[in-house]
Amino acid sequence: MGFPDRIERTVEIAHPPAKVWAALTTAEGLGTWFGNQASIDLRPGGDAEMKWDEGHKANMRVERVEEPEIFGFTWNIYGLPDDDPRRTYVEFTLEPVGAGTRLTVVETGFSQLPDETHRVAFEGNTKGWAAELGELIEYLDAV
Repeated sequence: MGFPDRIERTVEIAHPPAKVWAALTTAEGLGTWFGNQASIDLRPGGDAEMKWDEGHKANMRVERVEEPEIFGFTWNIYGLPDDDPRRTYVEFTLEPVGAGTRLTVVETGFSQLPDETHRVAFEGNTKGWAAELGELIEYLDAV
């Protein structure tokens, strides 16, 4: 494998795991901090979708639900057509730390892509996770 396959980010959040879990696994939460509108069938094999006002959408498949510790899904890869069957896997792990939560997000599956597609997807999602986790914290602080 010549390309990095894994993006990993960990943040400390000053909110309890139950509140973070709700932000990650409900249509209201996802549709506020991550997208502009969302739907989710929270069970392994369930479908989820996020839409942004700019016209972009992400189709997701729920893969893992272990409340309130692990939530995982696969989704289409940035830069590929919506009908491309390749996906990456995203997993959120929540760990109680005092009154707050240590949240780790890991996205894997980039090594299946050719050079230029890999660069675009990996760099885009690396920047994207840094921004989105900041938006998650802002959302949690506001609710």
